[in-house]
Amino acid sequence: MSYQITFNTKWSDFDPNRHMRHTAYNDYAAEVRIRYFAHQNFSIDECTKHNIGPILFEESTSFRKEIHLGESITVNLKIAALSKNNERWKITQEVFNQAGKLSAIIKVYGAWIDLTKRKLTTLPPQGKHLFLNTEKTVDFEEISLKK
Repeated sequence: MSYQITFNTKWSDFDPNRHMRHTAYNDYAAEVRIRYFAHQNFSIDECTKHNIGPILFEESTSFRKEIHLGESITVNLKIAALSKNNERWKITQEVFNQAGKLSAIIKVYGAWIDLTKRKLTTLPPQGKHLFLNTEKTVDFEEISLKK
């Protein structure tokens, strides 16, 4: 399943150079991830009910083209890697400017954490479907969990 959201950018997204500030790209990518979880019927409310949350180990951004004041942007989401038990995941997101040109690529490596034990955990049965139908990157791989 392909998943993307188009946003109207706002004044606070831009820096004195009159292009989108670097952290705004990551803010929009995070918003798309959370909306994707909700779209898959595993919203933040559902996470709260199960006392878990998504965490990031790594986040990298590669900038390609400027986004200028007043442009709308489109941000997508693809799974780049996943452990067999869905505990750990890598997501790649592309940000496109209003003209449809690739403006940034954001890659995150994350997992689920038990908010009481403060330890990594797996999704409850209600969330096992979360990444089943998600579009995968062409270089998708399985994350090996070494114990």
